[in-house]
Amino acid sequence: MKKLLILLTLPVLAAGQTVPVKMSPEAAKIHEKALTIDTHADAPIKMMELGFDMTVEHNYEKDQSQIDFPRMIKGGMDGMFFAVYLGQGKRTPEGNAEAKKQALAIFDKIRETARSHPELAGIATTSKDAYRLQKEGKRAMFIGMENGWPIGKDLSNLKMYYDLGLRYVTLSHSLNNDICDSSTDGDGPEYNGLSAFGEQVVQEMNRLGMMVDISHVSDSTFYDVIKMTKAPVIASHSSCRALCNVPRNMTDDMIKTLAKNGGVIQINFVPNFVKAPSQPHEMSLKALRLKLRQTDLSDADKKALRDEMRAIDKKYISDMPTLQDAVDHIEHVIKLTSVDHVGIGMDLDGGGEVIGLQDVSQIGGITEELVKRGYSAKDIEKIWGGNIMRVLDQVEKVAKEM
Repeated sequence: MKKLLILLTLPVLAAGQTVPVKMSPEAAKIHEKALTIDTHADAPIKMMELGFDMTVEHNYEKDQSQIDFPRMIKGGMDGMFFAVYLGQGKRTPEGNAEAKKQALAIFDKIRETARSHPELAGIATTSKDAYRLQKEGKRAMFIGMENGWPIGKDLSNLKMYYDLGLRYVTLSHSLNNDICDSSTDGDGPEYNGLSAFGEQVVQEMNRLGMMVDISHVSDSTFYDVIKMTKAPVIASHSSCRALCNVPRNMTDDMIKTLAKNGGVIQINFVPNFVKAPSQPHEMSLKALRLKLRQTDLSDADKKALRDEMRAIDKKYISDMPTLQDAVDHIEHVIKLTSVDHVGIGMDLDGGGEVIGLQDVSQIGGITEELVKRGYSAKDIEKIWGGNIMRVLDQVEKVAKEM
């Protein structure tokens, strides 16, 4: 059974401690039963830091960590897709080799964490694994890859990553790569969609039974993927452009097209994708974002830039979206399509945070808000995990039929 910290009254808190979620008995019951899956967790960024321990409860105010096993248990989070993330670097044979090396080190860290703590977690690659681990009271550690750069130009790498447990690839990140155009490359499109190699990547992912993730890609790439794929696709951490007009979000037509494909959009909780910042806030961040896109930054450089961005966000705290704003995106998708094509991919440890949800221990607030809006237990179970598990099953089925 899922262990869940249910608090009907708020205790006095120590400085910096995350506020426990106040849940109604109805919402707590639904949350307890539902398989809760988040499709984009950047926890491996922290896990790769020397001395970081997933079995210890961390404090967001002290180290900006949002995910660990104790807080997953507190929040009732059954499973997450742990991201093998690499920002786009140099597209050279040497750069590709280095990306592969770094990706394999992240795979090793995720798998080692599960192997070292079998009483707490296990690697999951199927929906059956997720439901089994939930029943055993353990966390399901799925693996996704954010940015196809570690594939290089060698399709055989996909099979190697699949055998290590990989079950989706976000085709690009913030810059174009050898697979496709990104939605945010300052130099504009390179292929006007998928490259010829990118088409082969989609076909190979279909053949293997690996979900194609279209978060971060350009609109033209999205439509190319839809034409090419034989299986449903996902947006592992994207939101709605109608509510927040940024290129990283999906238009209504894209969302409806994704639904016709049988896929699912997993709503992102990064503030600037939930609610458009004020013009002064946006202008302050723009230069820092451009610096972050440089391919030769050290880890220390990246940390310094992110700290500077965080300081700017605090200065413009009135721009910060609420949990209710994030749930508005979930509801927008439901109104456009149905409850069968939306889920949750908060991007915790990668910038995801709204007022009311600072770390994974507070995810019960999403269930509480959905109950307040009149959604049934069945609907909430689909949103939290049922829809993404359905897509994973369908992608596997397509692979077996190819």
